[in-house]
Amino acid sequence: MSNAIDNDLYQRTKALLEPGEIQLNGAIIHTEYEGSEDVQMMQATIDVGDIIAEHSGHDPQDCYVYSGNDDTDFSSNQHQGLTLDDEEFVWECQQLLRNGSFAIVIYYKGSADHDAILADIEALGFDVTGVEGD
Repeated sequence: MSNAIDNDLYQRTKALLEPGEIQLNGAIIHTEYEGSEDVQMMQATIDVGDIIAEHSGHDPQDCYVYSGNDDTDFSSNQHQGLTLDDEEFVWECQQLLRNGSFAIVIYYKGSADHDAILADIEALGFDVTGVEGD
């Protein structure tokens, strides 16, 4: 896991995890993808979403990405992973262009295996910073 923490991004991510209806944990995935590499960045988001689904007890094949293009509450780089059968929340992310490359801020239910998620994201070749909710 990455030791190079963007403190501002970490604090913003931590704020997203503040107590709500469900406990959340999150991850900041640091990519080398530049602004023009949005297709690669989206594939990384899908790959990470599959990891989260698996460690949340869902078959990744039973989940889909909702991008909210028809929803005014969503921004253009905000996506959710939902289950096919009942549209249960699996994960949500924001893709942020920071200092010339994308960072993916993703959060998911606290009941998911946080350490396994971080390890599998790292195995994809990304630096990742875990963020635990309270």
